[in-house]
Amino acid sequence: MGKDSQAEIGPGGGRTFRRSTQWCWNIEPAVAVTGEIHGQVQMDGIYLGRGWCCLIAIANGHVIGWQWCDTEKSAAWLALMELIPAPRAVVIDGGSGLASALSRAWPETRIQRCLVHVQRNVRTYLTLRPRTDAGRALRRISLALTRLKTTEEAAAWVQVLNQWNTEHGDLIKQRTYQQGPTGFRPAGVRSGQAWWYTHDRLRKAYRLMERLAKNGHLFTYLHPELSDVGVDPTTNRIEGGVNTHLRALLRNHRGMPPAHAKRAVEWWLYTHTENSAAPHTLIRPEHLKPAPKAVHREERVGPETLGTGYSAEEGLWARKGWAGRPC
Repeated sequence: MGKDSQAEIGPGGGRTFRRSTQWCWNIEPAVAVTGEIHGQVQMDGIYLGRGWCCLIAIANGHVIGWQWCDTEKSAAWLALMELIPAPRAVVIDGGSGLASALSRAWPETRIQRCLVHVQRNVRTYLTLRPRTDAGRALRRISLALTRLKTTEEAAAWVQVLNQWNTEHGDLIKQRTYQQGPTGFRPAGVRSGQAWWYTHDRLRKAYRLMERLAKNGHLFTYLHPELSDVGVDPTTNRIEGGVNTHLRALLRNHRGMPPAHAKRAVEWWLYTHTENSAAPHTLIRPEHLKPAPKAVHREERVGPETLGTGYSAEEGLWARKGWAGRPC
């Protein structure tokens, strides 16, 4: 888990160390399912390259589960949630497939969207320096999200957002129509689309905050019923406490094959679970001497297509004498 190379940590050089510890990669750590109901759970996915993504859940500063997949999709999130009892609140960043999985697995759990990620999404739509007055005003509204500490301030923020819609609602409803088959069409507009919103990115930024405020996913951390839980308004705990260390681990030991990279991530997550057993207790006899892999050979049914015998039809037969002619 540290920065030392195999040659530095093992006696006799890196090759000797790898040969003597090769069997350790066969041990697969797994988190124990305790059935504990947590006040809040933070969930996030981290992409590790080479087509692998690890979905992680933490509670009370400890890892409580993970799931491997290729992309963040509903089926993978469901597989992770089925191992964890529904908490009172869940903090997410709005990854793909997660909202659908939450509605199916934990329908009664309150959702808190990470406010920092909401600000990042708005910044993506509006850029750091919006050109219009409406864009600059909307960006100021988004930046105020992380400064709200009471329900009164949250209600005032919603009123400011509604006031912005009253002043600039007509702007985000404006449409641009296609001027002939060869007319200008912005990126992202389908070829057969007759019209599009003129200020589409401004509209998306407003609709994002308006939808989250309407669904009650912005200020769950201020809800009076969850005051004893202490719901976090951001996913900083899992971003900085887990994802950052996993990226550093893979960066320090870059070059590992995908199977070893996955196992290294699993060991880091396992060691950061609550009351994890000592690693040596997970060793079983089959880890020391794994069974050889069985080689499956297909038996051909029917006439043999390729043989090793001589065939006169192919010009192959026993010859004698010079150039095949009798002496």
